[in-house]
Amino acid sequence: MLVLSRKSGESLIIDGDIEVTILEVSNDVVKVGIKAPKEVGILRKELYAEVERNNLSAEHSAISNDDLLKQFGEIKNLKKL
Repeated sequence: MLVLSRKSGESLIIDGDIEVTILEVSNDVVKVGIKAPKEVGILRKELYAEVERNNLSAEHSAISNDDLLKQFGEIKNLKKL
């Protein structure tokens, strides 16, 4: 792990096209801005971990393809309302 010290307004560049800027430092909160190409996915770590847990849970789900298609149809109908 690379550890850097940055002040408010300072940036770092990752792989030539991702810029991370420290926007504000206040008490124990740091506001960070990230400029990256649209194809680069950016998620907070806790959200990534939650998605990963949900995916693992769904992987072990006993739901059938027919039930999934039925639920998908119900969702599509709700969106039309």
